Amino acid sequence: ICFPLHYTRIMSPNLCVSMVLLSWALTTLCAMLRTLLLTRLSFCKNNVIPHFFCDLSALLKLACSDIHINELMIMIIGALVVILPFLLIIVSYAHIVSSILKVPSTRGIHKVFSTCGSHLSVVSLFYGSVIVLYLCPSSNNSTVKDTVMSMMYTVVT
Repeated sequence: ICFPLHYTRIMSPNLCVSMVLLSWALTTLCAMLRTLLLTRLSFCKNNVIPHFFCDLSALLKLACSDIHINELMIMIIGALVVILPFLLIIVSYAHIVSSILKVPSTRGIHKVFSTCGSHLSVVSLFYGSVIVLYLCPSSNNSTVKDTVMSMMYTVVT
């Protein structure tokens, strides 16, 4: 955004492939870690998940065994996978806003803010609901709240 004429040089095919492979590898690693941690748990007789999809937080509520390690890993992974990208997005928007404020045209500023505003609102809805759902202690979350937060980041955004 700051260097639009250099976009094709900066975003080379190798960089695009590297970014896709990195995101694929990280998400696969996180999913495998969560799945392996779930295999060590024992579950109670009531195996009905009061949710509209099989979510990790809903599964942990059905466990009869100790889930502290699972919750700790959710916090650690969440800090890396959720908080870090969210902060990078906020920093990039701060750079965009500082670049926009240098534009003398108020019509251009309004156009950029309307475009960035809609994107930032979707990003905030997504990351906000994910942070509330996965990074808040599970004892404070009700099933209805979990379902609403899951709807926010899966359906609404």
